[in-house]
Amino acid sequence: MHRPTRRSLLRLGGVTAAGVLGALVPAGPAHTPDDSFLRLRRRWREVTVGGGYDPAAEPYRTWLAELGRTAARHRDTMAPGRGSLWPDQAFPSFVATPRRLRAMAQAYVLEGTGLTGDAGLAAAVAEGVDHYRRSVYADGAEATGNWWHWQIGVPKALLDAAVLAGVPEPVSARLRDAVDHFVPERRLGQYRGNSTAANRVDLCLVMLLRAMLGSDYGKAALAVSALAPVFRLVGEGDGFYRDGSFIQHTHVPYQGAYGVTLLTGLATMFAVLRGTPWEVSDQNVFDMVERSFAPFVRDGACMDLVRGRSVGRKPFGDHERGREIAAAVLLLGEGASAAERARWHAMVKGWAVRDTYRPMLEHPEPAFHARLAAVVDDASVPAAQEPVGHRLLPMSARAVHRRPGWCAALSMASSRIGHYEHGNGENLRGWHTGSGMLYWWAAGHGDQYSDDFWPTVDPYRLPGTMVSTKRLPDGAGGDWGDTCPPGRWVGGATDGTYATVGQHLNGLESTMEAFRSWFFLDDAIVCLGAGITAEDGVPVETVVDNRRTGAALTVREGWAHLEGHGGYVVRGPLRTLRERRAGGGVTRDYVTLWIDHGVDPRAAGYVYLLMPGAGQEETRARAADPGWVRVLANTDRLQAVHVPSLGLTAANFWAAGTAGGLTASAPCAVLVRGDTLTVSDPRCDLDELTVTWAGETFTFDGLAGREGAATTVRLR
Repeated sequence: MHRPTRRSLLRLGGVTAAGVLGALVPAGPAHTPDDSFLRLRRRWREVTVGGGYDPAAEPYRTWLAELGRTAARHRDTMAPGRGSLWPDQAFPSFVATPRRLRAMAQAYVLEGTGLTGDAGLAAAVAEGVDHYRRSVYADGAEATGNWWHWQIGVPKALLDAAVLAGVPEPVSARLRDAVDHFVPERRLGQYRGNSTAANRVDLCLVMLLRAMLGSDYGKAALAVSALAPVFRLVGEGDGFYRDGSFIQHTHVPYQGAYGVTLLTGLATMFAVLRGTPWEVSDQNVFDMVERSFAPFVRDGACMDLVRGRSVGRKPFGDHERGREIAAAVLLLGEGASAAERARWHAMVKGWAVRDTYRPMLEHPEPAFHARLAAVVDDASVPAAQEPVGHRLLPMSARAVHRRPGWCAALSMASSRIGHYEHGNGENLRGWHTGSGMLYWWAAGHGDQYSDDFWPTVDPYRLPGTMVSTKRLPDGAGGDWGDTCPPGRWVGGATDGTYATVGQHLNGLESTMEAFRSWFFLDDAIVCLGAGITAEDGVPVETVVDNRRTGAALTVREGWAHLEGHGGYVVRGPLRTLRERRAGGGVTRDYVTLWIDHGVDPRAAGYVYLLMPGAGQEETRARAADPGWVRVLANTDRLQAVHVPSLGLTAANFWAAGTAGGLTASAPCAVLVRGDTLTVSDPRCDLDELTVTWAGETFTFDGLAGREGAATTVRLR
């Protein structure tokens, strides 16, 4: 059992929680003895671990008491030795050991833990930090393994613990020296490699904590100035794009993992530094909330198609990430305009009241709970409904379609965006997530892709995908998202309500090639495939759907219906399978529907409609009405449809061509509805395009510079 030494108690004895936050400022030229850093450390504590709630009220009372018991257990079982700080966590223990030290420090500063201001606990934190620093994170030690632990994970946790607990000199000085060794100021000198986007924000947070621990004005200023590149829009590589895309690891859409880290870090720095000499002035981050993050949150859960390799980490990871986005939005909102703050409060309140699978207010995080409870309990704040409309993000090969009562999201791969990402042993069978995986949710489906979907689903039959059934090894293709196919035509055109989206698909480590289109409408998605060709010696399949459910499936000539889910209208033979699949120590029921194109198909095709939330009679009636949608073309040169009831004609031109009165002079996507014509250049290479509709000709210049974004013109 660990007991702090008498010397430690003498050094820290009598220090209260308030006293810790106002620890003595070390002397020296870089440490000006004023109260700026005293206020900064106090603000850090308020923002990151607690404030704005009554610690004696529930649920805070229970949560804080549990934190206190956990911290006491860590303190009492701490046994500094040659190879560990706790016997059950052998060094290097990059995550668990620093995390325990931080939890102890949090219990020290938070009221209601039973250990608030406890000098023995503070001494234990100081001794533990110094022991870990001496044994693992020493100045001059060689950084082995993943760079992230040495430059972000470990220093952020140790510095946080040291700042909160007010570790004394020389413990503080030795930790500062170690951090300076692994994260020198020159690390923030160039914006490239692994010092971009979310990683850059994390490095800046480490630098800010380092500045707080040593009252260092220069490092505080550097932490803020080095954020500048994060706010700029990019045209390639990591960062935010004009269409709202966010990319990390060069080829991976990542709002739901690295993006969450970035948004959380920026929100924290904005809040902590507000009113200080280092206040962040760049406001571009406020635009990112609604442009880049909100489109991928549905009913409080963050969609998996922007979560990279992290999708399979936890059974309800999408809901956890949604909560983290909500927490960051609320914190960032404290410094936003009144109009932005009002919109965000309504948006987050809507997420919270609709997320019944992992309720946000049940998460034991006092600071976030207090902010969210204030919004949820405020009768003047409406709970915003799910928005209605279409968001197409061509630079990340993603699309999100929302209609009253349902939502769908499409994940594709392109010459810019990888089929999938694997790394650090994670997501080794995500091979086909970029092959047109089509997620969809109707009422009551909030956990469809949450509850152990990834460890139990058949990775060769992900919903919506087209795949060669060729067996692939775990981790096929390059790691860290380096799995981009050659296809450049990926994207589409949208008028904000409806959309035509297409993908020139090349299979991962396969000879398979196909041209796929999705037409997103009011109550259905029309799905076309053409030019399906392969020479792998195995069947090629189009997976119409693969639902994690045991619901009843009805199959009739030309249509199928899955009770409580939706309907399918399929032209041609449809194969089905009901099975129970095991993985990750659990089993789940699945219903799969697919089209078998046979072994080594030549120019095969398909047509089907997906009707989310539709009843059996609606599905049957749609199947009996062949005129509801007219397929104008379905070839490897052109795919087009006309929907009379909507006055809509849409086409994906893989080459110049004509269909139904619509002519294009080059590859493009076109959507005509009512008196508007919308066009885009998914390949981003057209200097000029001519489109003719109903005898009227339009010439478009400069489409290549619009990064796949659509241009709309008014018809006469």
